[in-house]
Amino acid sequence: MTLSSLERALTALPSTYPGPGGAAAVIREGEVIGRHSWGFANAETRLPFTPKTLFRLCSITKQFTCALLDEFADKTPFDAAIASYLPKLEEAPPGIMDLAHNQSGLRDYWAVAMLHGAPTESAFGAMEAHRVISGTRSLHFRPGTAYSYVNQNFFLISEALEALSGRSFAELLRTQLFERYGMSTAFLAADTQAMPDGTQGYEGSEATGYRAAVNHIFWTGDAGLGASLDDMIAWELAIDAQRNDPQGFYNRLSAPVSFRDGTPARYGHGLQRGTLFGRAMTGHGGALRGWRSHRLHLAEERLSVVVLFNHMSEAHSAAASLAAAVLDIPPMTQEETAGNRAILGSYLDRETGLSASITPSASGKKLSLRYAYPPETLEFWTQNGAGRDATRLSLPDEGLTMARPQENRDVALVCLDERIRHDGLAGRYHCAELDSVLTLEGAEGAVYGGFSGMLGLGRMERLQPLGRDVWLIPCLRALDHSPPGYWTLAFQRDEAGKMTGVRVGCWLARDLFYRRCQD
Repeated sequence: MTLSSLERALTALPSTYPGPGGAAAVIREGEVIGRHSWGFANAETRLPFTPKTLFRLCSITKQFTCALLDEFADKTPFDAAIASYLPKLEEAPPGIMDLAHNQSGLRDYWAVAMLHGAPTESAFGAMEAHRVISGTRSLHFRPGTAYSYVNQNFFLISEALEALSGRSFAELLRTQLFERYGMSTAFLAADTQAMPDGTQGYEGSEATGYRAAVNHIFWTGDAGLGASLDDMIAWELAIDAQRNDPQGFYNRLSAPVSFRDGTPARYGHGLQRGTLFGRAMTGHGGALRGWRSHRLHLAEERLSVVVLFNHMSEAHSAAASLAAAVLDIPPMTQEETAGNRAILGSYLDRETGLSASITPSASGKKLSLRYAYPPETLEFWTQNGAGRDATRLSLPDEGLTMARPQENRDVALVCLDERIRHDGLAGRYHCAELDSVLTLEGAEGAVYGGFSGMLGLGRMERLQPLGRDVWLIPCLRALDHSPPGYWTLAFQRDEAGKMTGVRVGCWLARDLFYRRCQD
């Protein structure tokens, strides 16, 4: 590596990832070799973005929550605490480590909140969180058997930490982590409406213009960390300083984890595990409307990268580009040819009730898979399948299968009948578990639907037909930055063809049944 290549990569960030402002740092072998900030933390007040600007780290918080949990040798009391937050659960509750590894089987509470009718920019704090969580009656998989990204896993961990320590989560962060590791301005920024130094997050783009993002969530252990770039540099330096200590906090957090069947898991202790340029990597991103962040760590290279944007550009790609500059990794080009078009189409995962749509990418040389959100791009599209490291599609004689090792799941996808039925859709449907109502109105090409419940009256959206009795409700804006995307509506009819109910779900919250109400 030449230092100039890193300097070029850092100075290219504002044009490659345009927006009001940002900051980035690169730390290698215990030294800060790159530290750069640009633009404005608040464009209206002309507040400059500096390495000391306070920033919402969002889901990067999860590893800090788990670092606090890691200090308790006996975690048995935490299991009982978690069970107490789920008084209506009709099956065995998840344990504390199921939550820390995103293997709890709980449905994400910000997704479920949309089924309760929460308006996109409504307030959602501890009271609303407990109302949603305490109503849980079922899980969408058995704890420890699969992976699903669930924010309230870490909200519940922070609640249990407070209950069992007798101290506030903010105090625990300050005394056990921030003061210990030199994060002098870091704090619990629970209220997403404002930052104390005036930093503002922005929605939009250069094409549409930028506008101040509006958020009313109150965060704790799932995404509440407020910190500057300099605070995060201190965190990365502390990680490097303990690199040779098996009991060092980050070595414990990044130790291998597995599912109950022994299969290695790619997420644990609030950290994603994977590879970057063939090197083992741990890290995490963070996002809220108007805010994007990412940190990554390559232990063998003693390399850490932190990127902070107060806009919606891809911080994880920016972080990878800085790592590539340090490691002298040339831009990767791949010669790919379009594969078997029999893979294209719309499908249903009957196990979860989720739909999958497979289309060519813009180049026509890769596949776009909409199953989770956002859609995934699958490379290496061949005659027999697509994908390589994470999601993989294969087309054996018995039909299309989808392997999702990151979730510990193999899925049989059933091709949907393309003949659309419009009859019988309109009406009201009730989910007994949530006490939520789905209302459908209209006919033919103008069917609209919306959810309502204890949190309000959700907006009506036009349904999109996918296959015979399978429709989608768009939900591209939600309380959290990562929305449900699309709710799959898999309708059920009796032998006479009369509608009896609908199975509703998205990747964050699956398999909820709404029974047709009597007219």
